[in-house]
Amino acid sequence: MTSAPSDRTPDQQSEATLRADAERNRCRILAAARRLFATEGLGVSMASVAREAGVGKATLGRRFATREELVNAVFADRMDAYADAVTEALADPDPWHGFTGYIHAVCAMQAADRGFADVLTMTFPAAKALEARRAEAYNGFLELIARAKNSGHLREDFVSEDLVILLMANAGVIAATGDAAPDTWRRLVGHMLRSYAASDAPIPALPGAPAPTALYRAMVRLSRTGPGTA
Repeated sequence: MTSAPSDRTPDQQSEATLRADAERNRCRILAAARRLFATEGLGVSMASVAREAGVGKATLGRRFATREELVNAVFADRMDAYADAVTEALADPDPWHGFTGYIHAVCAMQAADRGFADVLTMTFPAAKALEARRAEAYNGFLELIARAKNSGHLREDFVSEDLVILLMANAGVIAATGDAAPDTWRRLVGHMLRSYAASDAPIPALPGAPAPTALYRAMVRLSRTGPGTA
């Protein structure tokens, strides 16, 4: 059985093939960048992304001219989830529960993806869509703070910058402990939530500390890789 002849000219067929090749390369680049960013953070070079994707640096440059363009494409869905987490927290009828749930949810997002842990502690002015969602999440967080304070359960001296400090600290713990003690971040977040609580607030349960042997492995790993590359 023979296929029906195409109505397209050779030039049109060639153009369609080029478009399909370009889209395949774009998908391969995004998949490679997601893998590398998730396990190694945003310090991965563009050359490493190209190698992981099996494309040349020139091909990568045609698809994503800058690192910010690549970051914007890779983390668009995660930034959507980040903004949606605020909306979900604001819908909680218990303002303090919504606040603590949001803090834990965002820190869990960091723990699940080292690249996203970095994204939440940096700004990318050229990544307009990503920064718009970040601003949306930030405005929602301001409302979340106000509601939690009005409930009497969040300390009056808590400010939005405290979340940035926590995210920076959490990103550092995640990078330092790695696979050796992967749940250490939970202990950090538990302590911080207790420090944010007003005197009469329901105190969240404190997760258990990592085993000494697990922390020792993390320290050995960190001594070998260095603090900047953990």
